[in-house]
Amino acid sequence: MYTLGVRRDFIARHFLIGGDWGLENYPNSHYYVLELQLEGKELDQHGYLVDIVEVEKHLDEIVHYYKDQMLNDKPEFARLNPSIEHFSRILAIALSERIKAPNILMLKVVLWENESAWAAYRIDRPTS
Repeated sequence: MYTLGVRRDFIARHFLIGGDWGLENYPNSHYYVLELQLEGKELDQHGYLVDIVEVEKHLDEIVHYYKDQMLNDKPEFARLNPSIEHFSRILAIALSERIKAPNILMLKVVLWENESAWAAYRIDRPTS
């Protein structure tokens, strides 16, 4: 199985809802690191799992959408606590919808919110 990884970092703001999490209940910023991992068994005719330039384009578009924004204000977080678990799922789904390479069998987003805490969401794609 081949694996390709690409990462980006960005700062976004949020505040947690629905519980007592101290300072996290108030607007605060996180320096996020988004790691995207793609897996597949087959390479394309050029020897690539996927065109990394295309992947970076989609990743940059999504990062730009969230960069310096308040996550709570985004429609995809409506009625959701903007946790790194929810955020990693939202990012994974958005990237999976954009990255169309037929040989990609798995897409995983690992989202770090600081040097010691991360959450991940994995999407397994059906084989043809």
